[in-house]
Amino acid sequence: MSLLVVGLSHRSAPVSVLERAALTADAQVKLLQDTVAAEPATEAAVLATCNRIELYADVDKFHAGVAELSTLLARHSGVGLEELTPYLYVHYEDRAVHHLFSVACGLDSMVVGEGQILGQIKDSLARAQDLQSAGRLLNDLFQQALRVGKRAHSETGIDRAGQSLVTFGLEQLARGGDVQQWARGKKALVIGAGSMSSLAAATLARAGVAEIVVANRTFDRAERLAQILMDGDDTDVAARAVPMESVPAELTRADVTVSCTGATGLVLTAESVAGAVEGRTPAPAAGPGEDGPGAPGGESGPATGSGAQRGGAAGTSLGSEDGCPLDLSAVQGTAGFSVLGEAAVAGMAAADLEQHAAWVDNGSVGGTQRTGGTARAGQTGTLDPAADTDAIAALAATVATVGRIPERRRPEPVEEPQRPEPVLFLLDLAMPRDIDAAVHRLAGVRLVDIESLAEASAGAPMAADVDQVRRIVSDEVAAFGAALRAAHITPTVVALRTMAADVVAGEIARLDGRLPGLDDKHRAEITQTVRRVVDKLLHAPTVRVKQLAAEPGGAGYADALRTLFDLDPETVAAVSRAEDSTTEKDRGPA
Repeated sequence: MSLLVVGLSHRSAPVSVLERAALTADAQVKLLQDTVAAEPATEAAVLATCNRIELYADVDKFHAGVAELSTLLARHSGVGLEELTPYLYVHYEDRAVHHLFSVACGLDSMVVGEGQILGQIKDSLARAQDLQSAGRLLNDLFQQALRVGKRAHSETGIDRAGQSLVTFGLEQLARGGDVQQWARGKKALVIGAGSMSSLAAATLARAGVAEIVVANRTFDRAERLAQILMDGDDTDVAARAVPMESVPAELTRADVTVSCTGATGLVLTAESVAGAVEGRTPAPAAGPGEDGPGAPGGESGPATGSGAQRGGAAGTSLGSEDGCPLDLSAVQGTAGFSVLGEAAVAGMAAADLEQHAAWVDNGSVGGTQRTGGTARAGQTGTLDPAADTDAIAALAATVATVGRIPERRRPEPVEEPQRPEPVLFLLDLAMPRDIDAAVHRLAGVRLVDIESLAEASAGAPMAADVDQVRRIVSDEVAAFGAALRAAHITPTVVALRTMAADVVAGEIARLDGRLPGLDDKHRAEITQTVRRVVDKLLHAPTVRVKQLAAEPGGAGYADALRTLFDLDPETVAAVSRAEDSTTEKDRGPA
């Protein structure tokens, strides 16, 4: 049997796909049950967090295992297999071990070095143990991953490389400023009472918020979390619990809200957030085209009326020219624009280009005369298109080839209206999302969600300790693989020694038949001598075969041993089952 993992994470899939593929608690249970019921797999565990969904299994066939696990993931996530496949990754045997150990150390987290993943791995193992879907391999693997993760955090400074997702999210809300200074005195609303929400509440309390309101579907859990916050020795925050029905009312008085629930639908819609900030944001400043300073007709507006139009005489309107294919009113104020030049015809289709050429050849531009390629205001006369003949001919040739001329002018910068300072800060740590993404567009609101956290963390620098953690992971993977391969041959060695003991017992029984008068003292001495001879003969080969089996590619030594000594495969399997049973009894909680 071999370890296989199939999954997707923030590194392989966009947040929109992760959100749709998120597994509820019930879906995880059903996925585990269906996986161990499938033909290629005998063990299974699911690791599902806000930014990863991974299915681990012990399979006897690689290709069949990949196909089955991918199909099961697609079925239980509700995302079609064809759509999901481009985002899936597959790790096998040692690479699968390396992947889980890296995950446990925080190397694969959205925020490098965060330690919350250890609790999530522990929960995944506990769920698999409860459902009895984790056998010896996955129990050993996940427990070792927990030990490797703890070792990485204790022996290196990986904690300095990153923070919890909560801390990172709060830093993003504070726009990289000091979180304590930003949070001091604010009123916070925490929606949810799970591990992530509890961490968020504790972090906010330590940051100095004045009040925390906890809302949860199970009111008792909200009350318990609020009481823990009130009893904390390192904070003096006021905390209280409310039912979920009170969230809209509490939102109107909250300064910062953190949401992380297991809901499958939105907890906060854009409409509810808009209603909560209504009346709390200042009126936006007048923009272009509106009454006020800088608007047309205002004190600092541009000059209008006769003689104000660029390149035209008094009372002249470029837009009134018959036969001109250009929207002259839209471009007449553009600096450096000439209705006869190359910029005028950039992007123009072939038919319009011909119309423009005819207009240039046959008319005058309402009081503007073109001489030597320059438009002179206030002069009237016949146009001389000779200066543009070559340019227009070249443009016409291009149009004939590609159909139109691509726009060459750099677009004018668009001034975005200034948004008011946020009065409500929202942190959405749920997957799928709790807060409508349309909230990003609301004035007076700042939303940080998993998608924006992924973008913010993409370019985050990693600490030098990361290299040390990677070395720890590599060493632990090698040690785990060696132990796994050595354990694989142990039942064969035990079966060999059992067979040898049976041979000794049989020969002593025959000796008793041949020498019936042999006294007990001599019989015991002979028995001990024969056993010592057998042990000495088997010692070197069995020790050496364990060493060889622990090396990469050593799996075949067990088969060779069974073949050389003609061991019964069923006897070896029985020893293996007995060892697994003993291990399960001795194994402590995850």
